[in-house]
Amino acid sequence: MIKHIVMYKLKNPSMDNCKAMVEKFMSMQGKIDILKSVQAGSDFVKSARSFDVCLECVFETREDMEAYQVHPVHIPVKEFVSGLVKKSHSVDYEF
Repeated sequence: MIKHIVMYKLKNPSMDNCKAMVEKFMSMQGKIDILKSVQAGSDFVKSARSFDVCLECVFETREDMEAYQVHPVHIPVKEFVSGLVKKSHSVDYEF
């Protein structure tokens, strides 16, 4: 199994922008068969080291994770997010 985690710092981390991103991520649930699970949430601590939104996805294989990157359901989500994000960090690992 593969876990894909991405943390996002937004250009404008308003409550509305964070909520919109989380809703956009969660809109993929059940629409991409290779995406075994998706979780997203916004930070409530708001410390200097906090990121604003986090996405966590689970895939069976690395190939599934690669296919997700170009999946037609994921592409508009990625485009929406790119307009809001200042920077992001990710980690991908097998478990």
